[in-house]
Amino acid sequence: MHGQKIYSFEGHEAPVYSICPHHKETIQFIFSTSIDGKIKAWLYDNAGSRVDYDAPGKWCTTMLYSADGTRLFSCGTSKEGDSHLVEWNESEGSIKRTYSGFRKKASGVVQGVVQFDTAQNHILAAGEDNQIKFWDVDNTNMLTFIDADGGLPGLPRLRFNKEGNLLAVTTVDNGFKILANSDGLRSLRAFGNRPFEAFRSPYEASAMKVSGAPVVAGISPNIGRMDNLDRNSPAKPSPILNGADPASRSIDIKPRISEEKPDKAKPWELMEVLNPQQFRVATLPETPDQTSKVVRLLYTNSGVGLLALGSNAIQRLWKWNRNEQNPSGKATASVVPQHWQPNSGLVMANDIGETPPEESVPCIALSKNDSYVMSACGGKVSLFNMMTFKVMTTFMPPPPASTFLAFHPQDNNIIAIGMEDSTIHIYNVRVDEVKIRLKGHQKRITGLAFSNSLHILVSSGADAQLCVWATDSWEKKKSVAIQMPAGKTPSGDTRVQFNSDQNRLLVVHETQIAIYDASKMERIYQWIPQGTLSAAISHASYSCNSQLVFAAFTDGNVAIFDADNLRLRCRIASSAYMSTTAINSNPPVYPFVVAAHPQEPNQFAV
Repeated sequence: MHGQKIYSFEGHEAPVYSICPHHKETIQFIFSTSIDGKIKAWLYDNAGSRVDYDAPGKWCTTMLYSADGTRLFSCGTSKEGDSHLVEWNESEGSIKRTYSGFRKKASGVVQGVVQFDTAQNHILAAGEDNQIKFWDVDNTNMLTFIDADGGLPGLPRLRFNKEGNLLAVTTVDNGFKILANSDGLRSLRAFGNRPFEAFRSPYEASAMKVSGAPVVAGISPNIGRMDNLDRNSPAKPSPILNGADPASRSIDIKPRISEEKPDKAKPWELMEVLNPQQFRVATLPETPDQTSKVVRLLYTNSGVGLLALGSNAIQRLWKWNRNEQNPSGKATASVVPQHWQPNSGLVMANDIGETPPEESVPCIALSKNDSYVMSACGGKVSLFNMMTFKVMTTFMPPPPASTFLAFHPQDNNIIAIGMEDSTIHIYNVRVDEVKIRLKGHQKRITGLAFSNSLHILVSSGADAQLCVWATDSWEKKKSVAIQMPAGKTPSGDTRVQFNSDQNRLLVVHETQIAIYDASKMERIYQWIPQGTLSAAISHASYSCNSQLVFAAFTDGNVAIFDADNLRLRCRIASSAYMSTTAINSNPPVYPFVVAAHPQEPNQFAV
């Protein structure tokens, strides 16, 4: 910190009243309000405000996010003295709900601006009429109010502590009071026997167990210290690089092996999960098209929902509700989610063209703010609104058909579209125009991944080739063939994914999982199916913190690897998360895709 000005945000036409810095994933931004009732949002780039909203009351307003960063609220007062407390729909820039309970002021009587705060992701508090008023965030009616034994100003200022069990409120004698619930009182006893006013939290969170065939799974956070297998267990991996291809030793890995820190779990010890009692699982509720196979699966970026694209070209959405069992409202294997549809009853059905959905190559991508999902199943690419399920637009009619989709990480209007004819189209949705066509593969495109730090797009194809494209010029920088195991044909779908540092690249093929240094496109590690994990790999993904790799196999196994060196840590048998009916069905039902939770590193869905 040198006190040097880096950014100057200019655009308000009246004095700024409040600011609210926030971040979502790697995107840092600031909300600001001014006394003319304008709300603006800024990225750290000197490029001007990204949004321009009108605050309710069009005067002084303060904005706050819930503790988990998923919900946005504002509270303010108009020049006429009327107060407004609302929750915003960020993606639409509209008010989601307005909370009632403020007293209508006499015309022309303005004492000041109402102040508010939020706690524990489900309580709102605001000071008005010499009182503190409380709301449940999911209910617009006021929950209760207290006067804290009197002595509060007309518009008291207030603030919760981080845990939400203490509330500080200003008094008319230039002091403040500390209010506490039962947890807060216990934490304050260390300061002596002083009188405190207790306020009661409306809810107490409790745990909930779920039974049934699993789809969402949660593994132990201490996966490196799992129960040990007997040395004669068939699940024991090879002692040589724990299953890694010995040929990969010659590719820049000697320092990594020699400098590798000893792990509390020895390399030849791993965990086998054989039944549901060994980890936490939850089953997604059935849908009208339950017989349709899930061919693509991903969590919403906010971590509150799971989106599945079926072989019938229909997308389904499940959401986790915020309640006593799940106060965060995040996806969890402890609570069963609900199949969600808008009140209109619309479903997200893709255009299928002339190709039967079962014979097409499905693809799906979600915008960073979860507002839009883009998908295709052999027909035109459809862009759906995630709140209404309405088709916003369709584009890129076949032939050729689209086979892979990826949003540009810095501009949701720019989309990379892999095609059946082996080309990649860089498409601008806003102007409905293909900016450029990239040619470098021999077969259809099966994977696309952007790296912000390296300014590249990596593509993979059914030709087992990897191509690197510069995102500033769209010129091809390099092309490499993935190194196939002996006797294997260089063909089949290849997927790519960058880890969180945007420098290492996960490459997945039915014959292998590999880690590449993307700056040089050199392979660092490779794992080849063997032993009890000898079936073909159907899909794999980094965990959200890029410390683990989850992999699904066509025989029903799921494996978990250390991402640093592809050391096998855990094997989850199909008996642990699939029903006996599914295992014994003909044809058998096996995992096709695996999705990692965007915020919980030990949770995934298959």
